[in-house]
Amino acid sequence: MEENTIAISALQHYAFCPRQFSLIHVEQVWHENYFTADGRLLHERVDSGEIEQRGNMRYERSVSVVSHQYKIQGKMDLLEIDSSHKPQRFFPVEYKRGKPKIEDWDKIQLCAQALCIEEMRSTEVTEGAIWYWEVRRREAVNIDQALRNSTIHIIAEAHRLLEEGKTPLPIADQSRCKGCSLVDICQPKAFRKDCSRKHLENLFFENKAVD
Repeated sequence: MEENTIAISALQHYAFCPRQFSLIHVEQVWHENYFTADGRLLHERVDSGEIEQRGNMRYERSVSVVSHQYKIQGKMDLLEIDSSHKPQRFFPVEYKRGKPKIEDWDKIQLCAQALCIEEMRSTEVTEGAIWYWEVRRREAVNIDQALRNSTIHIIAEAHRLLEEGKTPLPIADQSRCKGCSLVDICQPKAFRKDCSRKHLENLFFENKAVD
């Protein structure tokens, strides 16, 4: 990793839960469970680093990418390059162990890869895809301005949190804690309970001051 850069995979952590991001990338805490182990094994199978040419299509695997503008870097699972287009069309593909999500967590990671490709290859990336192991199919992703704006915002917020070196409180959406490998370390219920107690105490003292 270059100095002051953020791993592209870390952006998915931040989008999912800023507290999870901070525990991993600020406090350097990690704990593997079934889901993380399964995902790691999937990427080990995918990350062969082999290059394949089929007609006008070139397939590059385990491609290292970086953006000096956004200070991010990482490794792509697959980059498809279509030479039948002029200029060449670059199509990033990310592999995930789960299934498609309503939220943009995985799309943000893919979009960050697209930003790197654009900077490195002086091109424009308008489309990509995420291949989900659980459903065994690709989900097309439109790299539009809305997704770009969300991704750039997440990048900026992740950099800010790293610079502050603080771990935020758990997010309100408790459903995300299910299956999280860091739930025992994070202890979201304890922190939410403590937060609620402090909130009630503040309300009590505010009301007392008004009386």
